[in-house]
Amino acid sequence: MSRVGCIVSLISLAVLSYERCCTMLCRMQADGTDFGTAVAGVCFSWVYALAWTLPPLLGWSSYGPEGPGTTCSVDWRTQTPNNISYIVCLFTFCLLLPFSVIMYSYGKLLSAIKQVSNVSTAVTRRREQRVLVMVVTMVACYLLCWLPYGVAALLSTFGPRNLLTPEVTIVPSLLAKTSTVINPVIYIYMNRQCCTMKSPTKNNIDKERVSCVIPKAVMI
Repeated sequence: MSRVGCIVSLISLAVLSYERCCTMLCRMQADGTDFGTAVAGVCFSWVYALAWTLPPLLGWSSYGPEGPGTTCSVDWRTQTPNNISYIVCLFTFCLLLPFSVIMYSYGKLLSAIKQVSNVSTAVTRRREQRVLVMVVTMVACYLLCWLPYGVAALLSTFGPRNLLTPEVTIVPSLLAKTSTVINPVIYIYMNRQCCTMKSPTKNNIDKERVSCVIPKAVMI
């Protein structure tokens, strides 16, 4: 289950970044009572994770002890075509692809904000800086959590046997598991939209009407 949770964490970041990009760049007013998109994103993350964690149980690669033998993970050490092909696909579709989606989504969002920065006020520039800080923080945490684990796994698969001792692999494994804790911190404490949820008032309704005219890229 830990493997499923880790992949769900990775895919959730990509889904959230893409959803945020689409929401901010859409000129239509978002419906705060419609949870269909959120439910679809959660279901997609879990189905995608299960699709990539079930193959080792069905014969494509296998699971085995990881590091000092206290946790179970993909068998990184068996250098057979069957095992290597699964590991390459796992890294491509569960590490590189989510990271590419994150970079594309936030890159497009930042680009849209910069397009209106020439006619914007100091408030808009502060919003741009806030989004930039959140993007840099999220990408840095993503790389901090998963890059050491990815490097260690690839060295175990393609490097000389016993290159990494079980003690050395503990730290990358722990960093990867902390991603499930870091993600909520980034999206809750650094996202003002989550921290300023208020009941609808006349002023808020007026602001929402104005937001239908102003591009969503600057309404962050």
